[in-house]
Order: sequence, then structure tokens, then C-alpha cells
Amino acid sequence: MASSGLLAFGDSERSFDEVPPPFGLAARHVREQFDRDAFFDAVSDPSGYVFFGIAPCAVGVDYDWERTPPFLGWSVWSEEKGRLLPIDTAERIYERLGLTPLDTFQKEVNVRDFHPERYEIPGSAWYDGPARGVIVENRRGGCALLQNDAVIDGDAPEPIRGDPETVANELVTERRLDHAVAAVEGLGKPVTTDDVRTRVFEMVAREEYDRLDAGGVEWKNLQSAIGSVVAAELGRTRDT
Repeated sequence: MASSGLLAFGDSERSFDEVPPPFGLAARHVREQFDRDAFFDAVSDPSGYVFFGIAPCAVGVDYDWERTPPFLGWSVWSEEKGRLLPIDTAERIYERLGLTPLDTFQKEVNVRDFHPERYEIPGSAWYDGPARGVIVENRRGGCALLQNDAVIDGDAPEPIRGDPETVANELVTERRLDHAVAAVEGLGKPVTTDDVRTRVFEMVAREEYDRLDAGGVEWKNLQSAIGSVVAAELGRTRDT
């Protein structure tokens, strides 16, 4: 959060001037759910914290997108303390701010009893299958990632190719339209075509990223085509 109170986003390499399509839904979710009042009440300098998390999108794992949050909070950096806050503290912060923390499989494991080479990666909380990996942390802020190679090295995605209009007609499904409309209504806002088509595009970018990327998608062209399809579908629904 900047000193102005605006949320800024980035990845491990850069800050975003414009949030990339696969992260659009995550950024929107954080902006809508982040309890700014609770945050400002709890800290003296809001700009002294950096929030780290995961924005799940289709990069090899077919998550259950209906139950997988757009953003999962992982850790929190405190500039004042000069370190990452303990995992328990970070979990409480994310819950208080209205965001879902990463699923914790196990706590307080004695280092003498932990053997990475024999650790059995548990099932994922977000789809019916094994987790893609497990983050292991110690109380000093150090961490390591145990990857599940069986999940990571799965089959290559089937590319989605075609002109933007054809692809848009395939990907603008009834489920995505209904979900986008319900999300806008859930905020107590009037349903507008702009809001719905933006949310549908964000869902498509999140849920079909690997297949679209493999097909060499032009994101701006696809976004425009999705907007046209959504407008037509909403017009048809209202006419009916």
C-alpha cells in the first residue's frame, strides 16, 4: 500500500503499471475485499508493509475455480521490523483484512522430525488431487519450496487457437456470465455491460491462461472480442 492509501501490485521482478491479464481477477479481488479501515486502525505507517501471496491461474493445474479464491495470502513484510512476520501473525492479518490465507497443512514441526526427502505432499485444498507443492517456513523467516514433480511435469496444455471472435464465442460460457453478474450484484451495484465483460475476461485469462498462452493469444484483441460477445449475450437476455 502506498502512503496515499492506494494498493500497488507487482510480481517477484517488478511493480505493475498495468496488471497483466492472468492477475487481473486477483488484483480486483484484493481491492474489493481489503479492509482498509481495519488496516489503518492497526498500523501507524500503512506503506511500511508488503503483502505476498499467490494468484492461482491455469499453469498446469486444473483447479476448481468455483472454490479457489483469486488471491491467497502467504506472508507479510514489515519494514519496521525488517523481516517477514511469523506465519501465525500473517494468517491473522489476512483474515482480519478479509482475504483468504494459504492453507496450512501442519504447524510446529520439530526440525529433527522433518525429513524433506520423505515428506508426503498432501492433497490440495483447491482441487481433487495432490497439492502442487508445499512451502516450509521457519520462525526466522526462512522458507523453502517442496515441489510435486508429478503435478508440475504433467501433460502440456492443449493450445486454444483461432481468430479472437471464434475463441471468445467458445470461452464466454453461461457459467462465466452468471458468475460475473452475481459478483456485481453481490457488491450492491447495478449490473452494467462494462462490469460484466471485464469480469468475464478476467475469469477467462485466469482459467485458460496456459492454453491461450500456448496458442499465442493477443490479449487486447481477445478482450475486445469477449466484450462484444458479452454485450450481445446480455442484450439477448434482457430482450427475453
